[in-house]
Amino acid sequence: MKKNYLLLVFLFTAALAAFAGTDGQTYPEVNGIKIVNKWIFDRVHSGTAYTDNAICNQRARTATMDQCIVYVARSEEPVIIGNDTIAQSIIHRFSAVDGSPLPDLPLTLDGEPYTRFLGVASIGKDNFHHIWVAPMTSTAQQFVPVYMVNTETGELTLIVELDKGDAPQRTDYLDVIGDLTREEAECNIMTVSGSTADPGFPTLYRMHADQGGDWEGGFDGDPYMDVINFYPETKTGFSLAPVIKMIEGPDEESRYSGEMFYIDCFDTAPVIYDFTGSVIDSFEDTDPALWPKATPNGCVEFKLDDRDFLVYVIADMNGGGYGCQANICELGEGMSLGGMTKYWKIPADSLGKVNDSGLRVHCFAVEYGVDDEGYEEVTLLTFKAYNGMAVYKIGRNVDAGEQPQPVIPGDVNGDGEVNIADVNAIIDMILTGRNDEAGDVNGDSEVNIADVNAVIDIILRS
Repeated sequence: MKKNYLLLVFLFTAALAAFAGTDGQTYPEVNGIKIVNKWIFDRVHSGTAYTDNAICNQRARTATMDQCIVYVARSEEPVIIGNDTIAQSIIHRFSAVDGSPLPDLPLTLDGEPYTRFLGVASIGKDNFHHIWVAPMTSTAQQFVPVYMVNTETGELTLIVELDKGDAPQRTDYLDVIGDLTREEAECNIMTVSGSTADPGFPTLYRMHADQGGDWEGGFDGDPYMDVINFYPETKTGFSLAPVIKMIEGPDEESRYSGEMFYIDCFDTAPVIYDFTGSVIDSFEDTDPALWPKATPNGCVEFKLDDRDFLVYVIADMNGGGYGCQANICELGEGMSLGGMTKYWKIPADSLGKVNDSGLRVHCFAVEYGVDDEGYEEVTLLTFKAYNGMAVYKIGRNVDAGEQPQPVIPGDVNGDGEVNIADVNAIIDMILTGRNDEAGDVNGDSEVNIADVNAVIDIILRS
């Protein structure tokens, strides 16, 4: 069988195109601040390198970034253990510096593969470099388990079960602020009830723990609260897969209190609430040209040079010709949404426009740093399930610098193509006893016949 398989390969001359490396766009400097794309891995720029990757899947819904590593959570990924194939949750990792792949983290719970349905529907980080995951839960499930991830082993540790109280509704995506371990700061966890149909539900869920303390309901001891104040006023609930993003407080005492937060629902723009459920700010007075199209959910704030910025998704793959793009805007006076000034739209030419089965969430993450001259800079991740992701640098002195080389799975000899020459290169490595990293196509840290078959499979699917 293998002999025939190899013979078939010798008849192939097809090659895979490299992904673009960057989005190829030049963005204008605005108010002394620049932005540059460091790398992109998506449908528009990366071709089959992206679409053949495990993260291009409707179960790979969310991503985050911490300490220069991008974490992409995928539920129910087929994994072979012994003679069985199971559906395990996996975290795929990439370098935030250049987009190169890093070793995966197969997740385990109590020593067994973590196989829960949509078990890692939500992934994020707290403010002290702890990565967490949580599953989607239905109306039949009273608690939302929140797990911390051991980023060396993939082992999950249950941190808290977020109680739904007397209002058990569906939940999809969570947010965490503070320290999950409660060793260095307080911690707050929030999520929003959702529905597959209008008008949705008005319920928020919240757990709180003081530094060194135990978990309790986050609304004056209660685990949930119904919002009665919406924008627009005609709304009465949150429908499809809403997201929540807590805002850091202005001083040390309130930094991780999560007293104010964005809720982004598919039929409106981001709205700021406080934990009494009152609307604090909305897009009501924002330039209509800045309003997002219907159906996307996702936003994040960041600070740079004493200025406050909001990043929010403009549209999903269907939105008015846009393709999973985001606006970066400076907030108005008093951090108002109404006075926002648009700086850039990223990517300028889209991540992709392919139907993702209705996944509403668009993920963003930020990290802070300084350049060689001491100026602040921000690293921004944008991620849309089933369409792609990219990392941008923002600051006074950022520049494109040396761009990452194209990454082509199976391009063993580095000539920019995947064909019979790469099969021959691996065979030569095997015969000469070399264990070059380029030949380890399947990522098992060995160069053997399995890598030959992996390259053949890539060629046959091209």
